[in-house]
Amino acid sequence: MKKNGWWALCAMIGLAMVLTVSGCSRTGRGPGVSDAGTMGTATAPSTTGMEGRDVSVEDIKALQPKELRDIRFDFDRFDLTPDARAILADNAAWLERNPGTAVMIEGHCDDRGSTEYNVALGDRRAKSAMNYLVNLGVSARRLSTISYGEERPTCMSSTEACWAENRRAHFATR
Repeated sequence: MKKNGWWALCAMIGLAMVLTVSGCSRTGRGPGVSDAGTMGTATAPSTTGMEGRDVSVEDIKALQPKELRDIRFDFDRFDLTPDARAILADNAAWLERNPGTAVMIEGHCDDRGSTEYNVALGDRRAKSAMNYLVNLGVSARRLSTISYGEERPTCMSSTEACWAENRRAHFATR
C-alpha cells in the first residue's frame, strides 16, 4: 500500500471511530436503546434547542424554504419591487446554504407586446434578478440567465391576474 493511501485509510478509520462515539447517548448504551435497555425504534436525529427542548431535523427543515421562489414584475417593467427584493434576499440565503447549487434565472412576460420586445424584456428581468443576487454576495459563476419572453406562460387567460402571474423571473436549479 502506498504511503499516502495508508494515511488516508488511518484518517478514515479515525473519523469512523469519532462518529461512532459521538453517536452514543449520554447513558453509554448507544442510539436506539431505551432506558430499560431494550432496543427502541429508530427516530430522526435531534438536537437540543436554546430553550432546552429537543428540535428535530424536520423542525429545522420546516424553517428553510423548500425551493427558490419566483419574483413578479409590474407591467412593462424590469425594476425590482420591494416584495421581489425580499424574495431575492431569501433566495440568496438559500443559495448560501446550498453552495453546490447553480441556478438558471428565466425571464418571462405576459403575451402583450411583440415577440421580440417580450424576449428583450424577459432578458432584462432575468438580468435584474441576477445582478441583485450578485450584489447580495451570490457568485455570478453560479448564475445564468435566459429569456423565454411570452413563450412559457403559467396562466393562459387574458386577465390582469393571469398576466401578472406570467410577468416573472423563475429560478431553476441545475
